[in-house]
Amino acid sequence: MPYSLAIFDLDGTLADSFPWFLRTINDVADRFDFRRVADDEIEALRHASSREILTRLEVPLWKLPAIARHARRLKAEAAAEIPLFAGVETMLQTLANNGVQLALVTSDSEANAREKLGESAALFAHFDCAASLFGKPAKFRRVIRRAGVEPGRVIAIGDEVRDIEAARAVGIACGAVSWGYAAPAALRALAPDHMFAQMDEIADVVCRISLKA
Repeated sequence: MPYSLAIFDLDGTLADSFPWFLRTINDVADRFDFRRVADDEIEALRHASSREILTRLEVPLWKLPAIARHARRLKAEAAAEIPLFAGVETMLQTLANNGVQLALVTSDSEANAREKLGESAALFAHFDCAASLFGKPAKFRRVIRRAGVEPGRVIAIGDEVRDIEAARAVGIACGAVSWGYAAPAALRALAPDHMFAQMDEIADVVCRISLKA
């Protein structure tokens, strides 16, 4: 079954925001009174699920909306510090050239996302932004309806455990990238449909499958 819609995450998948996150997280922890992250904890947290991370850092769920709004403001201020990963523009253009609809579902704002994507933003037919930590399934469903595509022809591509879980919750294929926030081993443990080690593999897989139609 070919893919005709690719839904992308932004941070850690298309945008190299993890270094910015590491520079920022303890300031956010101090502001919202949750536990700071020690340098020697980072790798262990990359192997944890989102719920496990919240538990370890003692972040109450009721604080998440305010934390997310604050993070979006900080990202807007730091836009120049958060580049796209090498090869993103070429990969997205290749997908678009092969008739694959592109969508972006992210916790960031649409304004921030468009600024990070630059000229590549024009390649996206659908944006559904400001997703809550566990709110991607609803946004995936909405994007799929707008695109008019059967779920079996959709792939969601992200860098975290929750991206895989969200894709499975709505019955679409999931691709995981190895260069983002979560450790590759944590992603492989969930057996995503596709595991990408390099950016150009995304277009190779999605377009090859599409062209088989």
